[in-house]
Amino acid sequence: MGMFKEFKDFAMKGNLVDIAVGFVMGAAFKSVVTSFTGGIVSPLIGLIFNSNFKDLNWVVKDGVANDAGEMVGEVVVLYGDFLTNLLDFIIVAFVMFMIIKGINKTKKKEEPAPEAPKGPSQEDLLTEIRDLLSKK
Repeated sequence: MGMFKEFKDFAMKGNLVDIAVGFVMGAAFKSVVTSFTGGIVSPLIGLIFNSNFKDLNWVVKDGVANDAGEMVGEVVVLYGDFLTNLLDFIIVAFVMFMIIKGINKTKKKEEPAPEAPKGPSQEDLLTEIRDLLSKK
């Protein structure tokens, strides 16, 4: 029963719940960024290359058409798809950085711990008390 209580205490800590909420929001945010990149950014960048940005590829080896009309043995590097995903990652990482930066600014600054009082240490006081008691 002790392990269950310990796990419950761990799971209910604020940090773990915050991480779970952040994970769910991040997953939802990624779909928004993906649609932004695929629907707005990629077509605009595609104008530069005169093609759909996501469909950019490099054919390393040409394939041969089989009886069904499908290409067999073709080797293609899909760098446009990779660049689109990289752009998605950069946008998500930048937005998360800005959110964390904003949260850190709103957090209350921790006050430094008060300094120990100046004067004799506890051991010095105990030694002095011992010496006074031994004189009587």
